[in-house]
Amino acid sequence: MEKSLRCFMVALMALLLSTGYLQLTEAQAPCDPVKISWCLQAIVTNMTPSADCCEKLKDQESCLCRETADPTFGGYLGLAGARRVAAACNVTFPICT
Repeated sequence: MEKSLRCFMVALMALLLSTGYLQLTEAQAPCDPVKISWCLQAIVTNMTPSADCCEKLKDQESCLCRETADPTFGGYLGLAGARRVAAACNVTFPICT
C-alpha cells in the first residue's frame, strides 16, 4: 500500500510540474527590497551599475512600483539616477500610479 501511494505522489508531482502548476511565474516572484540595495551606489552616483546590480534589479522589475512606496528604498527610486540605472540594465522603469 505504501509503495503505491508513493508512486501516486511521484506521478502527481510530475504531472503538476509538467503543466507548470508548481512553477513560479515572473509575477509570482517574491519582492525583496533589499535586492535593490545592490544598485544604490550606482543610483546616487554617476557610476555604471554592476552586473550584480542589473541582475537583482531585473529580478525585482515587477516589484518596482511597490518598492517606490517603501520607506527604506523608495526615496532612491524617485531619483533620476534610478531611471538611468534601469535603462543601463535594460529594465523598464514603470510609471507608477
